[in-house]
Amino acid sequence: MGRRGIKEFRAPEALALVAADRDRKPLVCPSCGTATISRTPRRPPPDAPLELGRIALLCSKCGRSAAYLPRAPDPSRSPESPYHPPGAS
Repeated sequence: MGRRGIKEFRAPEALALVAADRDRKPLVCPSCGTATISRTPRRPPPDAPLELGRIALLCSKCGRSAAYLPRAPDPSRSPESPYHPPGAS
């Protein structure tokens, strides 16, 4: 059990599931081994523009969940990029 009684994947399981989702591979629950993962919002077609916002993954069999934010399409918006205040060069 995670925070507030919510069943969450352990960190290595969540990372494997997020990586599979980003690579557009079939989603299989790393905890119970079933292909009962639901994704919110649903996966867009490959030619669709990149989606922004929170992505939630939930196993309907064991009830474990994970959520992540997709990578920013612009590398300068990455959390790892240095901060440059507006107007500074």
